[in-house]
Amino acid sequence: MVRKFFAGMLTIAFLSGILMMASASVLIAGEGPSTNNGKKWRIGYYEGGEYTDYQMFLAATVRGLMESGWVEKASLPEMTGEETKALWEWLARPERSKYLMFVPDAHYSADWDEKKRENLKEEIIGRLNEKGDIDMMLALGTWAGQDLANDRHKVPTMVMSASDPVAAGIVESEKDSGRDHIHAQVDPLYWRRQVETFYDTVGFERMGIMYEDTVSGRSIAALTDVESVAGEKGFALVRCHTIDDSPDKSEAEESVLKCMREILPKVDAVYLTMQNGVNENTISRLVSMANERKTPMFSSGTADVEKGVLMSISNANFKYHGLFHAGAIGEVLKGTPPRRVNMIFESPVRLAINLKTAKAIGYAPSADVIIAAEEIYE
Repeated sequence: MVRKFFAGMLTIAFLSGILMMASASVLIAGEGPSTNNGKKWRIGYYEGGEYTDYQMFLAATVRGLMESGWVEKASLPEMTGEETKALWEWLARPERSKYLMFVPDAHYSADWDEKKRENLKEEIIGRLNEKGDIDMMLALGTWAGQDLANDRHKVPTMVMSASDPVAAGIVESEKDSGRDHIHAQVDPLYWRRQVETFYDTVGFERMGIMYEDTVSGRSIAALTDVESVAGEKGFALVRCHTIDDSPDKSEAEESVLKCMREILPKVDAVYLTMQNGVNENTISRLVSMANERKTPMFSSGTADVEKGVLMSISNANFKYHGLFHAGAIGEVLKGTPPRRVNMIFESPVRLAINLKTAKAIGYAPSADVIIAAEEIYE
């Protein structure tokens, strides 16, 4: 079963690679970038809070903009932690682009604080309507997407790294955002592929999952997809509810660690979902706890595999996501309404695996698993 599954994975990955390379060629070979009637296009940025994927998505999109000529080619500055502010400050320098201005004071982060989020939402929308000094907003994550995907403004908004834009109410469907000024990347089967890959690779009867039991928390955890795969494959879900939307980061972190202690004795696998409490402060402890009980763990964030989580689906440093978003941004700046730009982008099915962790928990990956791996950490 596993061998057949991974043979299929390799075929899909190969075909996906061909399609993405073709898309990248069109992106680079098409009509070149241009200014906004002689002036630079002014770009703003909004995120719910610091998160590794947001940093990687922004960096990959900037590299994509470099490939397509919108930004001058250069090595990106070294980035630490999960913040994006330093990269934004680097982008804001005038010499970075002849066509784009990454507005220095238009980098916003709600710091995962619900109260600050509400205030920022009003501040940003007010600026978009009254000041009129932003031509496009980059919205990173579910919070930012939800806050700007409305009819209270008309500034083109490109939503990136939202777990499930449809379930979160950011867009109406996979093919229609529902608003002329809104665009979001949609991968309809992404979360299903993650859980299916984990099950078909490792095999288990009871899988633990931790998430905040709110509309936003269930959406970020892609709970509907996880439940669907569990029903189809026949394994049970062991749930634990965490705290995510809290200005006190330590509270979110402790809730995740507490849940991990609760579910580990009851499961034979753990699916680690994106949330505020899963970060560089807690990941090593989560890995140690899982490894101590010889429990395989799959993360929805590929950066966690380098830090010790057994596996995830590789995003190859988000390169192809960056090309997709750069292409969409280019189309919008050339005059296509965001709603008319394709939103569907399916990631290739390739694994990221940590062999040191595999050895620690007694899991011996087959040759097919190794072949299907894009990133291997030893």
